[in-house]
Amino acid sequence: MGKFLLSILTALVAIIALNVLASFVYTRFDLTEDQRYTLSQPAVDVVQKFDAPVIVDILLDGNIPAEFSKLKTETVQLMESFASKNDNIKYNLIDPLEDEEAAQQTIAELESLGLKPANVNIVENGKVSNELVFPWALVNYNEQTVKVPLLKNKIGSSAEERINSSVQQLEYAFADAFTKLSITEKKSVAVIKGNGELQDVYIADYLTTIRDYYNIGAITLDSVASNPEKVLEQLKGFDLALIAKPTEAFSDEEKYVMDQYMVQGGKSIWLIDQVAMEMDSIYAGGGSAFALPRELNLKDMFFSYGVRINPVLINDLYFTQIVLATGEGNDSQYNPLPWVYYPMVFSRNNHPINTNIEAVRFQFTSPMEVLENDYNKTVLLQSSPLSKTDGVPRQVSLDIINTPPDQSTYNNGNLPLAVMIEGNFSSMYRNRIKPLDLKNAMEEGPANKMIVISDGDVIKNQLRNGRPLELGYDKWTSSFYGNKEFLVNCTNYLLDNTGLINIRNKKVSIPLLDVKKIAEQKTKWQMITIGVPVVLTLLFGLFFSYYRKRQFSS
Repeated sequence: MGKFLLSILTALVAIIALNVLASFVYTRFDLTEDQRYTLSQPAVDVVQKFDAPVIVDILLDGNIPAEFSKLKTETVQLMESFASKNDNIKYNLIDPLEDEEAAQQTIAELESLGLKPANVNIVENGKVSNELVFPWALVNYNEQTVKVPLLKNKIGSSAEERINSSVQQLEYAFADAFTKLSITEKKSVAVIKGNGELQDVYIADYLTTIRDYYNIGAITLDSVASNPEKVLEQLKGFDLALIAKPTEAFSDEEKYVMDQYMVQGGKSIWLIDQVAMEMDSIYAGGGSAFALPRELNLKDMFFSYGVRINPVLINDLYFTQIVLATGEGNDSQYNPLPWVYYPMVFSRNNHPINTNIEAVRFQFTSPMEVLENDYNKTVLLQSSPLSKTDGVPRQVSLDIINTPPDQSTYNNGNLPLAVMIEGNFSSMYRNRIKPLDLKNAMEEGPANKMIVISDGDVIKNQLRNGRPLELGYDKWTSSFYGNKEFLVNCTNYLLDNTGLINIRNKKVSIPLLDVKKIAEQKTKWQMITIGVPVVLTLLFGLFFSYYRKRQFSS
């Protein structure tokens, strides 16, 4: 008996000593296979900048469906990982619908803040119920608040895929929010004007989104004719140039100024329509219009960087829809119909820019050829395997909706639509006669990046009553696409010196319970989880009683 008491006393002393040591030395061990609780270094660097409290409100408390409980658990564990790097990180779990009497008012207030709820159908014991869940977090710091979406929706994804996608993007989503709150010196983006580019109202949502990260200005290339040096100097004051759907040809002088901007280190995103075709033209033409090649005088520039945009249209069986009205007056009905010239482009998940993003909607896009040269090219987006090209000039008519496509002709797919080019940029005018003289012109430049997208409408948001809607939202079909996330990722990748966006490549796999198996084996596992501990306790009691009787009887 004395040895038994000594063992218990030794164990108690060891536990007390361990707790005293733990109060002075704190460490965490990540034993998960995918190291999901080990923060990436860029995320650690961001969170360590805060010298005042950062309060994270997680709106996932209360009675929520099982899949969201897993998301809640992963979010809380991630917050603990961030808090382990900086004591200023605090989090609260909030049930926004706790007060049932004020639930409708709360829902309206949250939606007015842009916090859209998830509508979840729950099947339990053969009964179907509907629940509203707000899978959002609010990060608060110095009277600033950043919204963080916790749920990642993808077209056609199962519950398991949705949760896996959501958990996979959690670290980047919060690190991105912390970055927005900690930025003290912003880089700058120039919106290029003067060649018939999209009006600001059609790129308003994109610009509003990147304003959290960057300063935005406009540069008009019209002034190149009178003062090219001044325009180039103005351009060099910006870190990135955005060229959104030009419709008028660039002069050689304008092209040379842009060439020098890129050779001297300026990043750029080119959104180019090589075919002139608009849905509005079809409607105005009574249901048909001619698609024509568009001459922008940029072919030689893109060729020098290793890409060629071919002036043809992509016809894709992975399409999005348009809405057409049938009937007249009050009897009009609006029906969504397939439109093969609006490809639905799914990500290849081969780069931090396109990893885990929703499908991107293209409109009257053209394919690119990737040419061999010294630059590194990465195809970020491409058409589906079931796509082909239609030559222009051609008449595009709404009548094709009524004609079933011949699938045997769709045998030339996987055509590049967005390409990133990286390397030490060389001037396209190297060893050529220059269109004008520029001071300090360079023929060989430092390492640089640019992205070419063969559709200007990828960045175009729709309008309602003259006001811009969210980029990627189609008001006619109420569908959401990943255009905004893709373009913001493009911008952040080009201008990111910290490697923060590379967190998007982190792979996390979350095993979920099989709902069908749970229903079938519910009674069995209840007996195991409840009955087995009770039986073990009784056996231990009987054994201990027997052991004591033997000890005292001797």
